[in-house]
Amino acid sequence: MSGMPARRFCFEGFLPPEKTEKKERRRILDQLRTEERTIILYEAPHHLRATLAELAETVGDSRRITLCRELTKRFEEAIPFTLGDAVNYYKENDPRGEYVLVLAGADPGELETQARAAFDALSIEDHMQQYLDQGLSQKEAMRRVAADRGLSRRDIYQQLKVK
Repeated sequence: MSGMPARRFCFEGFLPPEKTEKKERRRILDQLRTEERTIILYEAPHHLRATLAELAETVGDSRRITLCRELTKRFEEAIPFTLGDAVNYYKENDPRGEYVLVLAGADPGELETQARAAFDALSIEDHMQQYLDQGLSQKEAMRRVAADRGLSRRDIYQQLKVK
């Protein structure tokens, strides 16, 4: 019904209430940013706008979401959006009924691109030092730096040797 992949999914149910469990809520939302499986959440109509805004801010407003309303009832419906479009839609329209939010998982290719960009912001020496600080051998640290950057170990060795 949602149009999202259903082979693998992550069921979160209701998010913790923001008023009493703000840190836990933030932690879960941060985890959802990199979750690759389809994510299923419940939401009450009086919290829907805030939850959609938080999701858009956390995972990005271009992530696909289907809002399923009043499931198993006479007026059930499923409305596909991007998170940004859903936020805008519910600025103009009042949420009615109980919602099941079906959120697309993160794109693995996009996650890899973001990770590469973060590694590129580090110097090779700093990148190596992160792994050395974790207790890895120099050989293993070099292997991981090479993998993170999409280079060969020889390239990493040469760049470290030159400096």
